[in-house]
Amino acid sequence: MNLHDNITMIKGVGPKKAEALSRLGISTVEDLILFTPRQYEDRREITEIDKLKEGETAVFAGTVDIIAPGNFRGRRGQVLKLLVSDDTGSVEVVFFNATYLKKAFAMGSEYIFYGKLSMNRGRKQVIHPDFSKRTDFVQGIIPIYPLTKGITQKEIRRLQTEAAGSYEDMEEFLREKTLRNHNLCDISYAFRNIHFPEDRQKLREARYRLVFDEFLTLETGLLSARKRTGGRKGIAFASSDVEREYIESLPYALTCAQARCVAEIKRDLESDIAMNRLVQGDVGSGKTAVAEISMYKAVKNGYQAVMMAPTEILARQHYEGLSKSFARHGVSVGFLSGSMKASEKKQTLAALEAGDIDILIGTHAVIQSDVVFSRLGLVITDEQHRFGVNQRMLLKDKGNNLNVLVMTATPIPRTLAVVLYGDLDVSLIDELPPGRQEIITRCALTDETAKGKQLRSRCYEFVNKQIQAGRQAYVVTPLIEESDAIDAKSVNQVFEELSAMFPRTALLHGGMKQAEKDAIMEQFSDGLIDVLVSTVVIEVGINVPNAAVMVIENAERFGLAQLHQLRGRVGRGPHQSYCFLLIGHDSELARKRGSIMEQSSDGFFIAEEDLKLRGPGEIFGTRQHGLPDLKIADMARHMDVLAKARDEALAILEEDPELALPENSALRRRVTGLFGEDMTLNL
Repeated sequence: MNLHDNITMIKGVGPKKAEALSRLGISTVEDLILFTPRQYEDRREITEIDKLKEGETAVFAGTVDIIAPGNFRGRRGQVLKLLVSDDTGSVEVVFFNATYLKKAFAMGSEYIFYGKLSMNRGRKQVIHPDFSKRTDFVQGIIPIYPLTKGITQKEIRRLQTEAAGSYEDMEEFLREKTLRNHNLCDISYAFRNIHFPEDRQKLREARYRLVFDEFLTLETGLLSARKRTGGRKGIAFASSDVEREYIESLPYALTCAQARCVAEIKRDLESDIAMNRLVQGDVGSGKTAVAEISMYKAVKNGYQAVMMAPTEILARQHYEGLSKSFARHGVSVGFLSGSMKASEKKQTLAALEAGDIDILIGTHAVIQSDVVFSRLGLVITDEQHRFGVNQRMLLKDKGNNLNVLVMTATPIPRTLAVVLYGDLDVSLIDELPPGRQEIITRCALTDETAKGKQLRSRCYEFVNKQIQAGRQAYVVTPLIEESDAIDAKSVNQVFEELSAMFPRTALLHGGMKQAEKDAIMEQFSDGLIDVLVSTVVIEVGINVPNAAVMVIENAERFGLAQLHQLRGRVGRGPHQSYCFLLIGHDSELARKRGSIMEQSSDGFFIAEEDLKLRGPGEIFGTRQHGLPDLKIADMARHMDVLAKARDEALAILEEDPELALPENSALRRRVTGLFGEDMTLNL
């Protein structure tokens, strides 16, 4: 059987099975081998029935003494019960809605079961176990694969058994030196023991090899991109402390983290290599001040700067703040957005091209083809993950070899930042200015029980007291409209309810036109609205110092990073601020998130915890960056392997930057398969 043979070459795979397998990404024999288990069940030891422990999953064998179809909640024939015994005792085996299984069992015959023991009125009971005849039982460490409709575990295991003869044909893409230095097993051994491990040790060896493979391929591609894009010649600003006069004019002292970040940017800007830097800082950490200092240095070196923000209201807030800050330094600031009148836009574009505007602040309107700069030297994007790759590239193309600074208030774990921004240097502003008040956060289970309803009512009584004291509040919900599929409060439902309680309540969601959204946010900013009921559209893009309360309905439907980002909408003024996480449906995950939010306001700690709870794919929407999915590696659990793979990738590229040597040809094919021939990500 050839690795590149269609999956239909395996006996028993017809058109319907092939269609089901294609939904799992399996079209060839090689795809099948690369389709690895998600977990394993240890079925090596058979436990006697009297030694089964409540809450534990185990293998046990027994003879079926009684087969009893019965009633379940008033419906006939909806439950099948078996009494199974061995020499030590008996246990009840129950299958709901599965009376068709009656034919699978014969009284007096022996079967093997695999399931979790529970107790029901003092009786031992196992619900919906896997089972087989004693003669058909496969003892060992059993792989469990992700499935789709039309494919069972038994079928996928059979197919993997059929493909096992092709393991020896899998291409070994690691050089001998790498295998030896990192004590890695060979590729055929890895696949044999990832699918059908003989023991736990061999499974660990196989998994380590395949995790290392994924990280090495990923890091080689990212580091190649870094070498190709990070080393390009750029605009070098004069080596001076001209920015010091701006820093000294600020009404506050920079924090140590801000000062460190400014020093890193200064070093980049004075180098003849183009700056490509990400500034990460929690809400309120002072990223804007760092951006101002960078723009001031650009202007004083005879260049223009541009800052792009994701929403018009955020862009306008930046414009108003920067206009005041730069006015006393004789620096002119312009504004550009899609909603401007044609005459205003024409005037702004003419001044920009003539060099009369030093700094341009705007929305994605700044990347339009008619926007021409006189002498652009610095590009800044705020909340840059809100922009698509093409938008960022268009902005970068407004000049030659521009210095680029990207900012985000979404804290990203350092490990994930390395992967997401492989071609960027990363600066962290990981401390808040002194005197900033912590937001008091409380989590409450507000389900449909009497106690839950009472807690929710008390929350809104508190909101009312804050409004009476002159404060404002946000209320965020996960849905725009009610859904049969999702049991959560909708923004329309909550708006209708709260409008009766608070007369000055407004509604905001992503389905509204941008002009309408901007108008409502402006009214809220001006204090004309007391309660803003919204979806997550307010996560980024509004700064209202008077807003002191954030209520998040159905908080269990949000990840930690998003909860923290939403909480950051309050606490921006002199008033003590509060965040209430209302959990509509209890779960262990929801409780963990609530506890973390109550205990910490450190965005980087919260992001690390989110990475552990949900994985990298959820925390930051990695797919929008064109990064490959990790099939077996986990950045939260395998950080040590990631570090080793990165070191190895650096060593390989140091010796062979183009991966042109014969020993690296297979690695090059893997990397280009993920990233394309030029091995760049264009982040």
